Amino acid sequence: MAILGVVLRTLEARRYQDPQANQQVRIDHNSSLTLVEAEADDRIRVDFAYTTSYGPLGIVKVEGQMRVKVEGAREKAKMWGETRNLPPDIAQQVHGAIMNTCIPEAVGLAKNIRLPPPIPMPQVQMKGPEAAAKTMSEPGVDAA
Repeated sequence: MAILGVVLRTLEARRYQDPQANQQVRIDHNSSLTLVEAEADDRIRVDFAYTTSYGPLGIVKVEGQMRVKVEGAREKAKMWGETRNLPPDIAQQVHGAIMNTCIPEAVGLAKNIRLPPPIPMPQVQMKGPEAAAKTMSEPGVDAA
């Protein structure tokens, strides 16, 4: 199996309200397959939707399609049409490709409308002066 290409069709970002100071925001991610069709004996087209939900603050949506080279493409498309499921190994790679493509887009869209990034940012911890003096070869900033 191989992902042959991903094309984004729709990018949408909406902020419903401004976040309050120190407000905890639950960020939920969802990717779903909206259509799977065989294009050839060894290739399927997968239409997908990715959503990052910020609860009452806003939402980011990305829609697109990808082409996937897979053995038995017609059978896989028929299986999806009947059950709305792909075999687990293929589904894992397809959803992984969706996340790898859409999350960076969602970061930029969220920034543009002043929503928090949909991924956790690294935490920076400064070392104390005595720890920094002991290990001069290590930098003075650690990212966890």
